[in-house]
This record gives sequence, C-alpha cells and structure tokens, in this order.
Amino acid sequence: MKFGTKIKTSLYVEWRPYYLDYTALKRMLKDRMLEGGWSEKDEERFTTFLESELDKIHDFQRDKTSELARRIEDAEKNVERFVASEHDQSHDSHSLETDEVEAQHAKHYLHDGGSDDDLSDDEGESYDELEDHFHELEEEVANLVADVHDLALYTKLNITGFMKILKKHDKQTGRSLKVTFVQEYLEKRPFYKYNWDALIVKLSKLYDLVRTRGNPVRGDSSAGGSQSAFVRQTTKYWVCYGHIIISCSSSASRDQVHPDNLVPLKLAILRNLPVLVFNSEKEFDTRDSAITSIYFDNEDLELYLGRLEKTEGAEAIRLRWYGDVDNKTIYVERKTHREDWTGEKSVKARFPIKEHLVNAFLRGEYTVDEEFQQLVAKGKKTQAEVDSMIQLANEVQYAVLTRKLTPVMRSFYNRTAFQLPGDARVRISLDTELALIREDNWDGRLRSGDNWRRTDMGIDHPFDQVRSDDKELFKYGVLEVKLQTQLGQQPPKWVTDLVQSHLVEAVPKFSKFIHGCATLLPNRVDLVPFWLPQMDTDILKPDTGYLTFIERPGTSSAPPSRSPTERHSSPTASTPDNVSVAYVEPVSEGEDDDEMNMPAKDEDKRTGLSSDDVKEAVAFREKMLKERREEDKKQGKTPVTDVNDGESSQSQSSAKQRFDTSSAQAFSITPLAPSSAFDETLRTRLHDERTAKEQAGDRPSNDQDEANGLDEELPITDDRILSRDWSAPAGKKIAIPVRIEPKVYFAAERTFLKWMNTAVFIGTIATTLLNFIPADDPRGLISAAFFTFAALLAIAYSVGIFVYRSYGLRERHAESLYYDKYGPTILCFVLFLALATNLGLRASEIL
Repeated sequence: MKFGTKIKTSLYVEWRPYYLDYTALKRMLKDRMLEGGWSEKDEERFTTFLESELDKIHDFQRDKTSELARRIEDAEKNVERFVASEHDQSHDSHSLETDEVEAQHAKHYLHDGGSDDDLSDDEGESYDELEDHFHELEEEVANLVADVHDLALYTKLNITGFMKILKKHDKQTGRSLKVTFVQEYLEKRPFYKYNWDALIVKLSKLYDLVRTRGNPVRGDSSAGGSQSAFVRQTTKYWVCYGHIIISCSSSASRDQVHPDNLVPLKLAILRNLPVLVFNSEKEFDTRDSAITSIYFDNEDLELYLGRLEKTEGAEAIRLRWYGDVDNKTIYVERKTHREDWTGEKSVKARFPIKEHLVNAFLRGEYTVDEEFQQLVAKGKKTQAEVDSMIQLANEVQYAVLTRKLTPVMRSFYNRTAFQLPGDARVRISLDTELALIREDNWDGRLRSGDNWRRTDMGIDHPFDQVRSDDKELFKYGVLEVKLQTQLGQQPPKWVTDLVQSHLVEAVPKFSKFIHGCATLLPNRVDLVPFWLPQMDTDILKPDTGYLTFIERPGTSSAPPSRSPTERHSSPTASTPDNVSVAYVEPVSEGEDDDEMNMPAKDEDKRTGLSSDDVKEAVAFREKMLKERREEDKKQGKTPVTDVNDGESSQSQSSAKQRFDTSSAQAFSITPLAPSSAFDETLRTRLHDERTAKEQAGDRPSNDQDEANGLDEELPITDDRILSRDWSAPAGKKIAIPVRIEPKVYFAAERTFLKWMNTAVFIGTIATTLLNFIPADDPRGLISAAFFTFAALLAIAYSVGIFVYRSYGLRERHAESLYYDKYGPTILCFVLFLALATNLGLRASEIL
C-alpha cells in the first residue's frame, strides 16, 4: 500500500486538518518537475511548506497531550468527589439509623412511620446516581484510551510522512534537503521523541480508580523489593516498538521508522492491571523507570556458558540499581538455575549494599555481617532472614574471588511494570530502550578499570559518548509475563489472548546477559543463543484484531471516528460483530478425522454456554444448513450434508442477528457449523472460480492445478511457517540446551552391565570348551577360539560404548552415539558365526 493511501485510511477523521498534507507536498513536487525543473524558488517554497506543516503537527501534539493530561486530572478529581460524596452519604445514613433505633427504644414504633422505607429508597437512588456517574467516567476513560492510541499513531504517521517526502524530494530533484531539514527543523521540534509513559501512568491510575470505584487495591508496591528470594514462572516476548532512527546521511536507506506496538500493548495491559508505581505521591519521572545492571564473569566466560547451556547450578551474578547513577543503594543479585529433576525451582536472591562499599566487598576487604546484624537490633529483619542474607553475601564474595569474576557487561532499559500492589500472581513488565554495553578491560582498552562499573556514562540512552563497537542497542522491547498459579490452574484469559496476539513474538529463555555477551564479545564466544541468527528477521505479524477494544463508546466494529476506507480495510471487519476466529487445534496422530468433523457432544461444557443457549445455537445451525442445502439444490449445486439432519428445533432472531454473515465475506460459514461445511463451501468456490477461468479461455494446466492444490481438499491452516534452515554465524555454533537427568547415567550403566552379562555368558561357554575338550581335538579348539573372540569383542564393545556415552553426557552433547544400530548387529553376527562353526565342525565329525 502506498503511503498516501495508508495515511488516509489510518488517520482519525476529527484530526484530519492536523495531519501532514502528504498529498499536497507530493503534488507540488510532481507539478513543478513536470513544468520544467526545480528552481531555487521552488526549493524555498517547498521548505517553507514543510516547516509550516512541522509547526502545525508539533503544536497540535503539544496541545493535545496537555489536554489529555488535564482531562485525566479532572476525571481523577471527579472520582475523588464522588467517593467523598458516597462516604458522606453512608455516614449520614448510619447516623440516621442510630437515631431511629434509639427512638424505637424510647416509644413503641407505629406502623405508619415508614421512615425505613423512605431511607431505603433514598439510598437506592443515591447508589444508582453514583453508578451513573461512574459509567460516565468509564466512557471518558475509554475516550482517553482511544485518544492516546490515536495520538501515538498520529505521531508515527507524520514522522513517516516527513521521511518519505524528503526521500522523494532528494531523489527527484537531485538536491539534498533531508540533512538540512533534520538538523535545523526536526531536531528543534522533536515531536516524534515524545515519551508516552507519563500519560500512560496517569491513565492507568485513573483507569484503576474508575474500575475499583475509587477504592484501588492497597498493598506493598515494591513488588518483591522487600523479599530476599522469590520464585516465578516467566515467559518472554519481543515487541516491535516505534523507536525512530533518523540519520543525517544523504542515504535514505538508513532511516528507520519501526512499527509501533508499544503504546497499544501498554493500553491493552492497563485495562486489566494498573501500572505499578512505587511512590504514588511523587510525580512521574522517566528516570524512575530506569534499571541498570552490571554482570560479572571471567575471561573463560564460565557463567555465560553455564547460563547458555542451562547446566545444573549455573549462576549469574550482577549488581543492579534503580534510577540514576547517583543512587546510593546497590543490590547484589545471584540467579541460580535448577534442573527439574532436582525438585527445586530456579531462584533469584539478593541483598543490598552501599555504593561506596562495593569495591571493597568485591576485593574481599569488607563483609556485611556487622551491618546486617544491626537490622536485627533495629527490628527491621528477623535473625533467620539476616542469616540467609549473610550466607548469600559470603557465597557471592567467595565466587567472585575464587572464579576471578570481573565486570563484563552492562544492561540498561526503562521498565514499565503492571501489577496489583501486594498481589504477585500476575506481573507483567515491559522493557524498552534496551542497551548492552561492554564493561571489561580484556582487550587492553580501559572501560571500568579497577572500579566495579564505568564512570563515563549515566542513563542517557542511546549513550552517544560510548563507542559503537562497545554497545548493542536492542531494536525490540522485551515483555515478561510472570505468573504464580496453583497447580493445574490456568492463567487468566486476557493474558492468553495478549500473548497470542499480533503484538508480541515469543522468545523462550531470552536473556539480556547472554545476548550481550554473544554480540559484544564475538572473538571470545563460540556458542551463541538460538535467537541470534533470527535478529534480522522481521517479527511483525498481521493484525489479529486484538485491539478492537480501543474504540470510543457507542461505536461498533467499525468506529465512526475512523475513515470509511479504514473500516473496510480493517482486518477485524471481515467478521460480524468482531467475532474473531477461534484457534483450532490440529489433529494429532491417532485421532479420528471423522470425529473431529462431528459436532461436539458436550458443547455446553466446551463453549461455556448454558444448555438452553447451546440448544438455540445448534437449532439455528441446523436451520441455516437446511436453508443452504435447499438453495444449493435450486442452483444445481451439491448440498452440504448435515450430520444432525434428523434433528430439528427453533431459532431466535437474536441468534440469527449474531451469527448471520454478509455476502462481502470471502468464505462465509456459520461459526457453530461442522468443519465439513467450510470444506464444502471452499471447494465449491474454488470450483466456481476455475469454471469461470475456463469459460474466459484461461484454463490452467493440470500441473498448475496440482501445484495449486485445486484437486485436493484444502485444510484450514494458519499463515505461520516453520523454518529449520537457520544457521549460526561463521565460526559459531548455536547452543542447544540439553536436559540430562540422573536416570540417563543409570540407563547407560544398565546398558553396560547388560552387555557385560552377555560377554560373561559367552566367555563361560568358551572357557568350558577349552577346559573340557581333549587337547588333540582341533574342532573343539576352533569352536572355543570363536566363542572366546565373541566374548572379548562383546567386552570391548560394552566398555568402549559406555565410556563414549559417559563422555557425551558429561559434555552435554546432544548428538552422540546414544543409539547404535551397527554394534549389536555385528556382535550378533559374530555370535551366530561361532555357533554355526561349532555346529558345522561337529556335524562333519559325525558324518
């Protein structure tokens, strides 16, 4: 799609005058070039037009963000006012009830008093009125969410338009305007660098207030900060986000405007979880979201290899601080990997230390025992907690000294965390602006020197003062979904929908430490993680329609705030009422395809609907199939066979309105119809298209039909492609984590003992022949020699294969001789030859 069409279909109609007039700029460029060339006056006029458009966009975004912040503050004040009003009414109600009770004790209560009934009506009316106010606030919040989403899209569309029109200008006129415009205009009005976090944090707080009716969940906002050890099940994803790289080079190929999934993703999450704020009384500051970690390792990269290969007990040691570099509290953390067979979970433990004591601690000149014991005296920690922290500090200090660990790599990112305070069952964090920077001195260049971290940088991403070969700017955001669920408990549905949407790409076991070492230390690293060769692959996926909730109140699947073209081009418009197509599990081996095509017998359990609703849906499905069969008969087509043709029931108009499909759909099918109906519809449509081509004289060849699969039933498949042709960079190998449980060693030993038992048995036969046959019996000696050879060969084979397999297990080699199809065959052949020789010699003696 051309950008001129894209901006028309993606813009918010009410803001149309404030978008970049891309069409007018392109027309100006085209008309002047057709009229005889591009003069200095044309250049000046074009630049002036660009500057006026930039001022318009910059001012509109500035005013709109200020307006959004003001509307959020006004809504917060309204919530506080409504909650205070509710509290006052409940207090007055309680006082009035107390007076009535006292009056009843003073005199007999008359039936015609009626004060209690009147009070109940007033309370009901006040409650309904309060609910109406909160419903109005919910609509306002929905409008705010849509405005923030559209404003972020507005920014992306306009900066993309500037880059494209500048590229077109330089290409057609032969003049270099892009460099000048970027340096003298765009950098002075950097609307595309706006940080949306402040607005999103405010919007999240408002959303939580309205959702909880002014009573947000209270708890420990440190989100584990007060814990010394915690265990979580974590899944990681990559997110495309709209960071913009604009070079001042005349080559436009270096300009990148990445698709922005970041703001929509945050808006999707805050509908269910609020943004975690550590200090709600403090105004949001972007520096508060910064997290910096210093990872340690030795020159052999022992910790890197352990974490990469997932060996039992592999550790990662890092020093972390939050906020700017002037933070005086540093956390020393150790992550330990545990294999499943150990029955333990991987854990992360940490303890705090003052910044000025870090170097002394790492050199072994300082211990934390005395300082931690003071925590017990002050009542801040129990003795058990302090003992655990002291043990951890001693183990970390011992590992640093004995393994000669030094600073290797720094990771920096801005984190937005979503979590209910005090509730760690679902915690989602989104890390953006991830930068990985070298800290080692191994190549002779001083970076951290004798200090525990570099002192020539802070948190000023993208760290222009650092050499380009010393830093790796990660181009994706990293989403971590951390769940704490009971055994067998499923995660919330909204979490499942989120991670299956087009916004994220799953990257299991992604590690910032591993990625940093693999990219920054190419001369020292031979093993690389599996995701490294895929970094150049575009992870952007087609829109799945997950963000249909971002619409203004009172709108349908095609919001009126969008342009008409966008409504028709929206990926969610192909389904009525935005009913997305459910995921269908593919048929596995051993499953019956016929049973998969039958309607489920327990549809009420599978769909979660009541039995009456299921009956209504089934009745409607049967009626629709019956009508389709009658229509097909009239048109001379093969009718679709219904598996439940003998049953009949009535359908309601509401069900028909919900499941009716329009003629504009490519393949219309009732959602509750069996899969055979879809196959028949698809086959019929393909047949009609092929017939039309034949009538037009464009008959495809049989080979083409076979290649296109027109003569076969086309199964329903998704668009994902499984590729196995990834290769590691030259001189590298992709590390494949190999899980080796203790029973594998025992299995190798049992196999060795079984072969030894067979060798001993054959050797016993050979020894018997040697000891009990006469010395002048050549046939017996020959047989004994054959059996002896078979026994010695079995012993040598069993020992050799056991040693080889044990070495492969210790080295965690995935490709080793764990299955041998030649050795047992050769042994059986030798044993058979010995038996045949013995029988042959004795038979010749008898004959």
